[in-house]
Amino acid sequence: MKLTRISLWHVPLTSHETYYMADGKTCDTVETVVLALDTDTGLTGWGEVCPIPHYLPAYARGVAPALTELAPVLLGADPIGPEALMSKANDWLIGHRYAKSALDIALWDLTGKVAGLPLYTLLGGRRAKDMPLYHSITCIAPEEMARIAREAQASGITQFQVKLGADADWQADVARLRLVREAVGDGPLVYGDWNCGATSLDATRVGRAVADLDIMLEQSCATLEDCARVKSATGLPMKLDELAHDTESLLKAHAHGCMDAVALKLSKFGGLSATRAARDLCYHLGAKMCIEDTWGSDITTAALSHLAVSTDPRRLLNTCDLSGYVAPRLAPDAPVRKAGRLSPPDGPGLGILPDRQALGHPDLILD
Repeated sequence: MKLTRISLWHVPLTSHETYYMADGKTCDTVETVVLALDTDTGLTGWGEVCPIPHYLPAYARGVAPALTELAPVLLGADPIGPEALMSKANDWLIGHRYAKSALDIALWDLTGKVAGLPLYTLLGGRRAKDMPLYHSITCIAPEEMARIAREAQASGITQFQVKLGADADWQADVARLRLVREAVGDGPLVYGDWNCGATSLDATRVGRAVADLDIMLEQSCATLEDCARVKSATGLPMKLDELAHDTESLLKAHAHGCMDAVALKLSKFGGLSATRAARDLCYHLGAKMCIEDTWGSDITTAALSHLAVSTDPRRLLNTCDLSGYVAPRLAPDAPVRKAGRLSPPDGPGLGILPDRQALGHPDLILD
């Protein structure tokens, strides 16, 4: 089998509600990149990556130039066994993990299709029927956030990510955490996420003010040292996200003692191959894992669901139905939220079929 054509689309995804985060970050309409790898056998592998602006060193319009640079390595190559071709791609173009994430996902899709197996079988085997989801709550007025939490809980959600810091008011952040905790009652997981946007002083003030509650903090500050300082000062567990993106960062976070949980996002690490390796390292490091991606629709949701369901349920904190937060949907047969949980598709590869006709003419074709 050989790769014969690379097609790429830029698709605007509009959030059902605007997501406000610390430090001026927002998710409203964000561009996702869809990738199709065609082969000389007629099989196609699909991938997707959707960087959030001002969030990580990644941008949607950087994917096409990166793939153009990689075309000499990819076209004519055997795509089966993703890690072999990804190794060549990494030698040819150093870095640019986010652009390679869509490529890696598409290669896994092709490999699963050739094997006639769903990806979760190839990624370690299915470990559960379905996985728990968290619901991300935009940083708005505390009372409105509590209302959103109650509505999500009524749909079956038991884990709640409370965005903090959008108004740079630490006392409002205290109210957000207290009202959401009160709204959902004892038991459900509630954690406050600053997306690196807090100072250690403000995060510590918030954490100490809610230290009597069952609360976890997430990525309060922009450095591991400050996150560790906040955890030590508040006595609350810490989940990392933006600062966890490769083997070195995971080992460093573990050494700092501030990685009780960690978000393993496909585009941060560079696709399923690298994120699976990160997952297996986290088994050793002891962190619970949220397996997800930065943003996106049906293709990345399907991909992360396969990795999540092949993860030991005792170590999987949660996963995310990203496509449930945005429109349009890209694949009519993609997984959807049911009673607060998500199941992966059972068909070969990703197990979904994106609507190529709806995507229209590609913005880039390499052949």
